Amino acid sequence: MREAEARTAGDLPLDVFDPAPVGVAAFSGPDHRLIYMNYAYQQIVGERRLGEPARAAFQDIDQEGYFDLLDQVYRTGRCVNLRESPFRFGDHPLGGQERYASASLSRISLANGEDGVLIMAVEVSGNVECTKSIGSVAEERSRFLQRYQSLLQIETQAIWVSDPDGRVVEPSPGWQRFTGQSWRELRGMGWLDALHPDDRAPVMDRWTKTVELLSRWDAVYRLRTPDGSYRHVRARGVPIVEDGQVVEWVGAFTDIEQEWQEERHRRLLDEAAAATADLADLNDVLAALSEVIVPAVSDGCGIYLLPDIADKSDPLPVFTERVVNTVRDKGSTRPPLRTERFAPESDFARVIRTRQPVCLTFPPGMPPPGAAPPGAEEWFVTMQVNSMALVPVVVDGVVAAVVIATVWQDREPLSAVDVDLLSRMLDHAHTHLSNAMRFQRTQRVALALQNYLLPDPPQVPGLEIAARYRASATAAEIGGDWYDSFVSPDGSTILTIGDVVGHDLGAAVTMSQLRNMLRGLAMDRLEPPGDILRRLNIAIELLDEEDTATCILARLEGPVGGDRWLRYSVAGHPPPLLVTHEGEARYLEQAVNLLLGVGYDMPRTSAVAALPARSTLLLYTDGLVEVPGEHLDEGLERLRQAAASMAREPLDSFCDKLLTRLPMARKDDIAMIAVRLPCA
Repeated sequence: MREAEARTAGDLPLDVFDPAPVGVAAFSGPDHRLIYMNYAYQQIVGERRLGEPARAAFQDIDQEGYFDLLDQVYRTGRCVNLRESPFRFGDHPLGGQERYASASLSRISLANGEDGVLIMAVEVSGNVECTKSIGSVAEERSRFLQRYQSLLQIETQAIWVSDPDGRVVEPSPGWQRFTGQSWRELRGMGWLDALHPDDRAPVMDRWTKTVELLSRWDAVYRLRTPDGSYRHVRARGVPIVEDGQVVEWVGAFTDIEQEWQEERHRRLLDEAAAATADLADLNDVLAALSEVIVPAVSDGCGIYLLPDIADKSDPLPVFTERVVNTVRDKGSTRPPLRTERFAPESDFARVIRTRQPVCLTFPPGMPPPGAAPPGAEEWFVTMQVNSMALVPVVVDGVVAAVVIATVWQDREPLSAVDVDLLSRMLDHAHTHLSNAMRFQRTQRVALALQNYLLPDPPQVPGLEIAARYRASATAAEIGGDWYDSFVSPDGSTILTIGDVVGHDLGAAVTMSQLRNMLRGLAMDRLEPPGDILRRLNIAIELLDEEDTATCILARLEGPVGGDRWLRYSVAGHPPPLLVTHEGEARYLEQAVNLLLGVGYDMPRTSAVAALPARSTLLLYTDGLVEVPGEHLDEGLERLRQAAASMAREPLDSFCDKLLTRLPMARKDDIAMIAVRLPCA
């Protein structure tokens, strides 16, 4: 039977019998449709048409009871052995001449669910010892039936056979068609050369252990096809055991590229959604997406955030901020995070206008002119980038960002399938991106309002005053933290900081009222800070009995060029921190009182502390020192040590580094005001 005809039998693993040295034929169903013949069987009976019932396919046979035997075996399931059985074929080249064959007929279960009959036969015409021939047929039938029954459990693309040590010992036409390997290249362990280089070592290790343990072989790896591309296959196999000894391994592999890609897509889509689910900050959402993209889809991922207010349809230069830059190897260099300008004719600008992705492939380290993003040209050469994909991030109908994915060196370049996957991942995270963008816009408005409510420090001769406010990364509304500083009628400098309980518009309104009332009370008369806070507390309880707040009120006193001291009172707030120019830092822990909103008209104490020349006084809210699950004392000690180490930093740098170097939960606002005294 010709190879092309053999494959018309369907997805049955019958080609396991192709190399059998005995004739094999298979029939299906009660009418015994011929579905398979191997080459050895054709040598006995000549070519026959597949798909025909046996009585039609072999109508020229002249053998007593031949078709009755097929019926009997099919009906009863009992095996029948024939010894030196005579037969003739009327139109055979040797027609009319009596010939002899020994055969074995068995019922088998076919892969399509039907029962059938399998015939294994050897011609014994001439001087052949019948007993030996019959034994040979029985032995071959047993061996190949074991193969067949094992392979019925496996969906096959091609069949392979190896010796007990796992070395391929028989040609595999299916393997050759799939990989292009010849029998000479396949035999022994040559099949490993067709595997993807990254898969060879792990597959070989696993195969060696499988052979040692005599377990089932089940592995997924990539095979090179004749056009040089790779496809995922699932390989399965089982040992054939006779008399307690492994005589061979038989197995098959199946092309599962589509199934693998679909599963990979589902997994990455789920990972993208899960990674961004609990994030509110837009940059955090984009960074989490990049961590899923790398290395699953690409080796590098840069994300460029577009401004909210921009006409993205006009052919104008595009100014965008590179906010994320993730690479496969954390130790690799990467382009810096900064604002970049893209020309109107660039692929980047085209992606924004058309909202369609662009994919470019080129020799490693040799991108076309203008392809690499500004500032990344040298990096493309150094990393030997061989392809890039620009994918728009469309959120609520607007292009909010552009993802640039890159692949390096000898990794297979990005394909249309990869670009489609990137687009689907971004679409899958759309809800989280949309929420993050709305949060970001709301937070910007809230921060602008908060900054408007918090005044700039006054210009005081001989003093440096710096203030900072950083909004919560997880709350979109305006908060209740505040600071203030002003000069009183007697010339002293008033410093205050506070925190209204809550984080919403109500807390912000209360904060504004408290700050304004405190300023008015402090300007009204010259009295100790504790007395002023007592009067403020009375006013709070008259406004709203449920409002509470913490606060520090401090008055910096002393002549310009002389000794300075601080008169202060604390209402439930973290204590002021004093840092000397020599690097000694301590908290001012006297004059501790109840928070505002409780105690009504209870007296409140004040304290006085000397301020050395060139020292720094820091007032702050609890967001600077609080970390969930940690005792507040640990955060206070961490702040004290950090401030002491930066005692001689310029005041602005001192404040900025505290905000960036200290570990903080970022779930609360942070306000701080610092004063640097002059030399003596």
